[in-house]
Amino acid sequence: MEVNQYLDSTYLKTATQAGISEEETEINVRNLVSEAIDNNFILAMIRPKFVAMARKMVKEANSKTLIGTVIGFHEGTYSTSEKLKEAQQAIDNDVDELDYVINYKAFKEGKINLVKAEVFKCTKLALDTTKVAKWIIEIAALTTNEIISITQLIRDVVIDNFGEENAAKVFVKSSTGFFKTEEGKPNGATFEAMKLIVENAKPLPAKAAGGVRNYEDAVRMVKLGVTRIGTSSAKVIADGGTSKGGY
Repeated sequence: MEVNQYLDSTYLKTATQAGISEEETEINVRNLVSEAIDNNFILAMIRPKFVAMARKMVKEANSKTLIGTVIGFHEGTYSTSEKLKEAQQAIDNDVDELDYVINYKAFKEGKINLVKAEVFKCTKLALDTTKVAKWIIEIAALTTNEIISITQLIRDVVIDNFGEENAAKVFVKSSTGFFKTEEGKPNGATFEAMKLIVENAKPLPAKAAGGVRNYEDAVRMVKLGVTRIGTSSAKVIADGGTSKGGY
């Protein structure tokens, strides 16, 4: 299977998180975007501050590689107005896809109307500007029932307000890769959780992010019904190897 067109090649660490300088971080992002272009990965996923730079690189290469960024990352607790402002800035910089972190803490606290309003407003901004939206639900912070419920919530808000004709433009995505788990539990996509997302998001597509570290697992995710895979090891996976760690 040709997996390149399922891969969102990802670099989201800040300089502080990586323990490197801002200049080194920019070099890492440039290298990631160049690698995505050279290998025909479907998308390069980066922080908002690098969107304009990445767009320039893609244009200069006359490439079809898409540019994606994260919004409300990684905690998801930003207000809806803050997320809209951050998303609009990325749109102004010519981003293609917006990966919003849903306010899963509010969801767990039962603030369902707040979460529904956030999904509606942020999805509307994306669709009104011909962008793709992805909703990161942070599965490591949720129970099985919560994964099902929040996935269905996103699905229902999208279908009820924007119709099935827009379903393909709004994903449910598993993870940020930054959630701190206990006892070494996985903080990224698992096959069990992705099966739940795929089944409950339909007709919305699903993105597995984090934890996919080799070609075989990528193929298994695709066969499960996943249509995007977010990974910091895109080249290793595409070459049939196994990543030793990372997102």
